[in-house]
Amino acid sequence: MNDAAPAPTPAPEPRRRARVRAPELIGKGGWLNTGGKELTLADLRGRIAILDFWTFCCINCLHVLDELRELEEKHRDTVVIIGVHSPKFVHEAEHAAVVDAVERYEVHHPVLDDPELATWKQYAVRAWPTLVVIDPEGYVVAQHAGEGHAHAIARLVEELEAEHEAKGTLRRGDGPYVAPEPVATDLRFPGKALVLPSGNLLVSDSTRHQLVELDADGETVVRRIGSGERGFGPDAFSEPQGLAQLPDGRVVVADTVNHALRVFDPETGAVETVAGTGRQWWQGSPTSGPALEVDLSSPWDVAWWQGRVWIAMAGVHQLWTWDPEAGTVGVAAGTTNEGLVDGPAAEAWFAQPSGLAAAGDRLWIADSETSALRYVERDGEEGGYVVRSAVGTGLFDFGHRDGDAAQALLQHPLGVTALPDGSVAVCDTYNHALRRYDPATGQVSTLATDLREPSAAVLVGEDIVVVESARHRLTRLRLPEEAVRVDSVAHRTRRAATEVAPGTLRLDVVFQAPAGQKLDTRYGPSTRLLVSSTPPELLAAGEGAGTDLFRDLVLDPAVTEGVLHVSAMAASCDDDPANEYPACHVHQQDWGVPVKVTAAGTARLPLVLAGMDPAQD
Repeated sequence: MNDAAPAPTPAPEPRRRARVRAPELIGKGGWLNTGGKELTLADLRGRIAILDFWTFCCINCLHVLDELRELEEKHRDTVVIIGVHSPKFVHEAEHAAVVDAVERYEVHHPVLDDPELATWKQYAVRAWPTLVVIDPEGYVVAQHAGEGHAHAIARLVEELEAEHEAKGTLRRGDGPYVAPEPVATDLRFPGKALVLPSGNLLVSDSTRHQLVELDADGETVVRRIGSGERGFGPDAFSEPQGLAQLPDGRVVVADTVNHALRVFDPETGAVETVAGTGRQWWQGSPTSGPALEVDLSSPWDVAWWQGRVWIAMAGVHQLWTWDPEAGTVGVAAGTTNEGLVDGPAAEAWFAQPSGLAAAGDRLWIADSETSALRYVERDGEEGGYVVRSAVGTGLFDFGHRDGDAAQALLQHPLGVTALPDGSVAVCDTYNHALRRYDPATGQVSTLATDLREPSAAVLVGEDIVVVESARHRLTRLRLPEEAVRVDSVAHRTRRAATEVAPGTLRLDVVFQAPAGQKLDTRYGPSTRLLVSSTPPELLAAGEGAGTDLFRDLVLDPAVTEGVLHVSAMAASCDDDPANEYPACHVHQQDWGVPVKVTAAGTARLPLVLAGMDPAQD
């Protein structure tokens, strides 16, 4: 008989990871949500830090904020999430605007305001949103661009907790987050509004997760609809936005973060869900069918037009429709690719459509990320719908310029209102202005300035009532007969162009499946890559769709600068042969990469979807 104790089972070796020393966190705007304390990487030593590079205009960034909430709560004693606010638009570089955004979107972790993109450049970030994981010893161990990575990061966090607990390098405890003092106002970052048959105004009070009915004066609260707590029950909303009246007098509500349409009956006060499941739509999900069985993605505005409710589906850069009689939803325009491309509805590209207004035979659209005013109308020859642009040229040009529409500039508009004379008022949100486009003359003018992030407007008699979202109020203006004179300004995105060498450019989308998962090849290729450019002449070869996450692009030597548009998707599933129904996840991201062709430029363009670029290892 052997009385010796059995040999202990050796602990598994930790998975080898690429590790790069994390650069310091610097930002001219300073820190928010820390009680005034300046944080450094040394303050985070012993904790797992997740840097969330975001900007508040970006719908994908807002999706990631929601994805991270559960992880943030579950691992509160070991994980510190740091938002690194990295602006795209000039307005987003204003410190007061970042302060507003942190409250508006209920960001409950420290935020570094980095208006000059200093930390963005230090970490070689190329896309909003990007998540960077730093281990307790101060090394970068993973990078993820786009949405859908929460499960992978949660798995990595658990591995890092176990590994550094064993090494004695994990420090548990309260994090550095300090909640700001709440502010009492009747509305808090309201989104959209409409006039009820009674003459009262109904407003989506987005940050308070309610609808608010105001008296005709636009100030006196008549009633609140919704508990005020984020939720998806009959008495709860989650950051509601768009409102539209149905022919029967009820109101359809874009319940944005619930990814659903709700209907509110002003007579009875009842709220019901009419479209969406509460889950976010992902590539591969159904794009039409019974309304309560199809996932939606951040519906931002709604409008009744041509017998259906049209939906600005900001989360997937499309327009959808809901047919109340048939009880169905479906895609009406857009490909899910982000950009500005006109043409037949099925081929058009949008970029976060956020405002809709029906006006006779046209549906006007505030296409926010392209700083554009666009519209849908019937195609006389084909009988289908066609998308056209009235103002705006693309993702990276914006500003405040009046005059001929071909050279006029907006900055991230969120709202559009049809005016009685056939023209259109645009809530030019990041210019804090109300603009006007006249289709008869093709001219753009400014109606009012000194508004604060106007997000919608409605006509009340001869007045226009503007939702001043960042002033938490409605503002009544008499529609002016003459425009306001504004000095003209033009901007480009704050990101520096990537210098690339002429000739062949190797594009590598880096994707490493999370631990315990593998690429899902049960039904064919599980990866997709789509490449195009602005101007199209930039690419002599390499554009189009394919299934490899790498491609050799040939640049036209006659074109010296432009933007590469790259869309990548990868699907991974649990790697467990015994599991007949493994859990699967979709990882996806769109990049718009400004490039400048120079002799000293790089011949390789790596874009990290998930993992670490092997060239950094």
